[in-house]
Amino acid sequence: MTRPLFPTASTTDILEKGDVLAPRFDANGLIAAIATHAETGEVLMFAWMNDVALERTLATGEAHYFSRSRNELWHKGATSGQIQLVEEVRIDCDQDCVWLKVFPEGDGGACHTGARSCFYRVVENGKLKVRE
Repeated sequence: MTRPLFPTASTTDILEKGDVLAPRFDANGLIAAIATHAETGEVLMFAWMNDVALERTLATGEAHYFSRSRNELWHKGATSGQIQLVEEVRIDCDQDCVWLKVFPEGDGGACHTGARSCFYRVVENGKLKVRE
């Protein structure tokens, strides 16, 4: 049996106010992750992390995620050059969402479509319009 990479908080008080990183992964072993540009605050992307992705992100200082469509660990930028250098990692109050403040390398983009941010469309009158 493998040992978990992160502890489980024994009480709500420890989870919400303690100093122990005890991320709460969902039933699929994943935790939500938001990446924003460390300098501008722009939201770059939303992705999922499993325990290995979070551990490697913390250990290397580069963002790692878990691809649900490929069912594998994903080192952001390994093929695109859009490596995300992690400036700061935050976790929300009940430790079920991670916020990465990153500096994107390569062309500065984050989206697989070539856009700078995955949030390049707005909803207007029920339709999507590109607005970067």
